[in-house]
Amino acid sequence: MLRHRFLWIVGSALLACTPSLNAQTTTGTVRGYVKDQNGTAVPGVEVSARNVQNGATRSATSRADGSYILPGLPPGSYDLSVRHIGFAPQRRQVIVQSGATLLADFTLQAGAVELQAVTIEAAPAIELRTSEVATNVTPQQIQQLPSPSRNFLDLAGLAPGISVTEDRINGTSRTFAGGGGSANQVNVFVDGSSLKNDLTAGGVAGQDASRGNPFPRNAIQEYRVISQNFKAEYQKSSTAVITATTRSGGARWAGNVQVGYQNKGLLALDTFSLHDKHIADSIARKNATPSTFKVPDYSRVLTALSAGGPVMRDKLFFFGSYEGNYQDRANRVAITPPSGFPSLDTVNLAQYNGNFTSPFREHLAFGKLTYAIDEHSSAELSINDRHETDVRDFGGTNALMTAVNFRQNVTIGQLRYTRTSGSLLNEAKLDYSRFQRDPSPNIRGTAARQFHYPGQDPMIGSNLSEQNFIQKRIGLRDDITYSAYEKHTLKGGASIDFVTYDVHKLNNVTPLFEYADFINPACWCRDTAGLAYRYRTPYQLTYATGAGLVSVPNRQVGAYLQDDWTPTPRLTLNLGLRWDFESNMLNSSYVTPKIVVDTLTRYRDSLKAKLDLSRYISTGNNRSPFYGAFQPRLGFSYAIDERNITTVFGGFGIYYDRSIFDFSVDEIQKIARPTYQVRFADPDSAPKAGQAAWNNSYLTADTSVISSLARSTGQPEAFLLDNKMKPPKSTQFSLGVRRVIGSMVAQLSYQGQRGTDLFTYNWANFGLDTAGRCCTSFNIGAHGFRNIIYSTNEGKTWYDAVVFQLDRPYRRPPNGIGWGGGVVYTYAERSLAGVDNLNDITSSFPGAFPNTKGIPKHADNGGSDERHHVVLNWITDVPYLAGIQFSGLMTLGSGARLDVGCPSRFCGPATYINGGFMPQQYNFLFLGGWAYRRLDLRLRKDFPQISGMQLGVTLDLFNVTNAQNFGCYDTGFNSPNYGKSTCVVSDPRRAQLGAEYSF
Repeated sequence: MLRHRFLWIVGSALLACTPSLNAQTTTGTVRGYVKDQNGTAVPGVEVSARNVQNGATRSATSRADGSYILPGLPPGSYDLSVRHIGFAPQRRQVIVQSGATLLADFTLQAGAVELQAVTIEAAPAIELRTSEVATNVTPQQIQQLPSPSRNFLDLAGLAPGISVTEDRINGTSRTFAGGGGSANQVNVFVDGSSLKNDLTAGGVAGQDASRGNPFPRNAIQEYRVISQNFKAEYQKSSTAVITATTRSGGARWAGNVQVGYQNKGLLALDTFSLHDKHIADSIARKNATPSTFKVPDYSRVLTALSAGGPVMRDKLFFFGSYEGNYQDRANRVAITPPSGFPSLDTVNLAQYNGNFTSPFREHLAFGKLTYAIDEHSSAELSINDRHETDVRDFGGTNALMTAVNFRQNVTIGQLRYTRTSGSLLNEAKLDYSRFQRDPSPNIRGTAARQFHYPGQDPMIGSNLSEQNFIQKRIGLRDDITYSAYEKHTLKGGASIDFVTYDVHKLNNVTPLFEYADFINPACWCRDTAGLAYRYRTPYQLTYATGAGLVSVPNRQVGAYLQDDWTPTPRLTLNLGLRWDFESNMLNSSYVTPKIVVDTLTRYRDSLKAKLDLSRYISTGNNRSPFYGAFQPRLGFSYAIDERNITTVFGGFGIYYDRSIFDFSVDEIQKIARPTYQVRFADPDSAPKAGQAAWNNSYLTADTSVISSLARSTGQPEAFLLDNKMKPPKSTQFSLGVRRVIGSMVAQLSYQGQRGTDLFTYNWANFGLDTAGRCCTSFNIGAHGFRNIIYSTNEGKTWYDAVVFQLDRPYRRPPNGIGWGGGVVYTYAERSLAGVDNLNDITSSFPGAFPNTKGIPKHADNGGSDERHHVVLNWITDVPYLAGIQFSGLMTLGSGARLDVGCPSRFCGPATYINGGFMPQQYNFLFLGGWAYRRLDLRLRKDFPQISGMQLGVTLDLFNVTNAQNFGCYDTGFNSPNYGKSTCVVSDPRRAQLGAEYSF
């Protein structure tokens, strides 16, 4: 209690009287030097930045050394001007980007005492003097580059080391990850409010299990992807962050209406039919049955509306947007039951076959009011709402009745206040957010039945689970910048979030009865030497019963200090320190049930993992929150020449994230709501020990009857959390050089990450033999539990990359052709230990069977260890083709290295080759050596304006060359199908038509 009171006092004090600091999460900075024609510093010069969109003006005065700084500027175009008596004034137009610092030096020429007419010179929107490895995605790229789903996160792949889940016709996940980490370890800030998903996997709220978008794209002005060495103002991420800025209303009313359309006639066919339910049925099926082949129905309509303008002239501005995502796809159910089983004939599984519609609906709305209180202060109020439903997870051998209705709702409200007073800038923020993840059976109340036979495992009945995860947050944050010191810009800030997690997790709420032909009672696996069930009765029931509600509060406190020190005009040092704390990340007050304590105490020495019970038995008082999340973050940039043509930069930092709360829910629920497995006796035999007799009434019985049966014969699992659990952490370091080449900037850098303390689950009742093979076991089931599963922090990741970037932001000169583009080449090595692949860490059950110690450092079996990766983007005007604009994205990958065979913990060293498989590579255009090839193109035609209104039409082509990007390789040691692929990891060629009306 004393410690908690101390934390509240410290947090309150920081909020009330924050040390000097500025938040760069959504704003940008302009800084530079003012000198005369002789190179002498000119102090006392007024430097003003006027926002071109709404006329808001910010000013600063040059210091004794001639330096000035304008922090906290909303991203956009600015007229930057300097005026001083005795010198001719200057004015230039600059572009301020989110989270970026723009250098703008002025050389004043002696002139008349009276102010003269200004001249205008263009300044490029390129950041040169940052220690971060960051990529700004510009408004032109967001609007003009091809993007099939209008998800603004799609373009995060323009940054080095960032991987984005590809938009698939039947995809149900849109996450992104950075470096060697998983999607859980990233964070997204929109106008400074975090979209971090504390509850479930995926990093960003609502993205781990959705084909939808987290935010309306037409409300995003621009965003910044920081893939390495982000500064101390960013929290709850150990790999990469994205910080986005929303659009605001301007001095005049403007808006647009957009629509995009796809249907089955705009899709090509792929080589495989993934799980028999890919929207474009496979080429193989078409060739096999050309007379009856039919492409399933599919349509997608994307709509977008936005408008903004003044409510009160020069004072109050409004911006609002809406986006709709309406999709219908036909999932094909194709069950082919074996013949010769009368009991299966009575079920008639073939009656469930056919093409059935899987509808998805998403609605995104955003509104924002910007109020210019006076010349020193402003306020913003914004609200975002997301609602989606998705009837899915059926098709292939799962009948329509097994579908789940996956609902998600996200609401975020934010109030921001900004005030300047001389060299002091204060930014305060209050926000409220509510994230809900609410999947449930689309058809309830029917027992599920699954039939196992070679080649298929069809299922009928209701979906197995019902969940309702709700995360509510009230957040307070204050950031201050103080720039009066000659060579220092001091920054500081603090935040406190009051969070509540409400989890209603009813996994296995539908009883599942499983059927098979022969079952070996020794291992409960299919075996012709076993008993003859012959599908007449089920051999097993899986069912969970009991309370499924968990509700806990959490407090998240963060504070940081940072000094951007410029000892010389060429050298900038970024010196920062951050501290984060959570009061209840993982059930701090949990008390281990007596039945678990008694079992562990009695059988500890018999378990294969000899647990330290002081670390795995929680009394409610011996599990303390983690107080040690101190994170030094250091960086530098040094200009080799006075004009900043060539800059050397680098950084080092420690970054703490958090473990998702869903990891700890099972600790509570596996005892309060255990999942039981009941073994049924063969219909021709009397029940043996551990078996129950089958009764046909169980299929239609009240769930209370099933619950009683499960509790009387089944066995639960016990989940244990380490009382000394730490949050995941990464150490990052980088070194690089940037050089201006004409209107472009080239960058060559090394990036390294070391991830540690990753959450993993282990099995206490299984272990390795003396040769390192799996598995030896202790039958804990004979003593009341099916498994004892415990957590560790032993997962680790390694990431090393060399990156080359070349960028030119799109720019259209007054008389000329507008163009812009960039290329990123990444050579990377990724490894991990303690789990098989990053998907294990990303999932809601990060298991390492039987334990982390048996999984040494190795290539990622999930397919992220790719050596060569290239991303090319461009936007160019083509005036000689009736004013058409041509843009595109090209992505090439050499393919991921995969392990051959299974690690030594299963099969022994002789059957395991770490990273021994490379997929087949192909030529692409004039380049060779690529396993993944994708080229997306967009053509846009804008018709002449009429009275300020304009119509534009677009044609997008995705995977233009129809490259078959293979996956799902067989890498079994000496497997007869070694190296063969059974799926594709990207969709075939498809087109999308669009139109936009602007006013």
